[in-house]
Amino acid sequence: MGNSKYSNVLTVILVIAILAIIGLLVYVGIDWYIAYTTEVDAKNAVGQFDSSIENGTTNNNQGAINIPTENIEGPNITIENTVTDIPQNTTGGENTNTQGSGSSSSRKKLGKYDIIGKIEIPKTKVEYVILDASTPEALNLSICKQYGPGLNEIGNTVLIGHNFNDGRFFSNNKKLAEGDKIYITDETGNRVEYKIVHIYTTSTSDYEYAQRDTNGKRGISLSTCTNNTTARLIIWADEV
Repeated sequence: MGNSKYSNVLTVILVIAILAIIGLLVYVGIDWYIAYTTEVDAKNAVGQFDSSIENGTTNNNQGAINIPTENIEGPNITIENTVTDIPQNTTGGENTNTQGSGSSSSRKKLGKYDIIGKIEIPKTKVEYVILDASTPEALNLSICKQYGPGLNEIGNTVLIGHNFNDGRFFSNNKKLAEGDKIYITDETGNRVEYKIVHIYTTSTSDYEYAQRDTNGKRGISLSTCTNNTTARLIIWADEV
């Protein structure tokens, strides 16, 4: 009788363990699928943007990329908080939803968001389009413009991206060093080379970097969360 009860308990434990393993595999599988499809969509967007530049059709909304924007947070995702209260830029730019010569209705899109350019960081093999929005939904799709006068404009333009800890977006910004190069292509096809001049971490409530003085040059600031999400990793880069 005692052995039968013991056997039943073991059976229940075994069933629970199997169900737990199946649940974990499903959870990890969904996370992998979301990461994979997001990366594929982002790379397709780069191809569309490059083609539009080569063909001189950047401001033509034909062939817009209709990519779903729903996302599921997986176990390896580090969330970058969206900032909506940065003060007005002292360099003359504003946190604005206009960029370059294209209008919001005529730009290429990733999901429902306007594509305003492309960022390349050769050292970390980063190549993504830049979206003219910084909502949580947009941040799950690509790199986003958060603040400033605009891509390749005089002054400091802030670009933000998730640190997913899996190589996507700004996950590998921690591997960059002063002197490394960053390239920004705007929607007119102008590709500008920037050199990293300063890297530091700061609190999640510090936004002074948004108003840094670029001494009359074109500059960008890259912002992402650190791996433990307790601070921000900030990179300043100025035109070469």
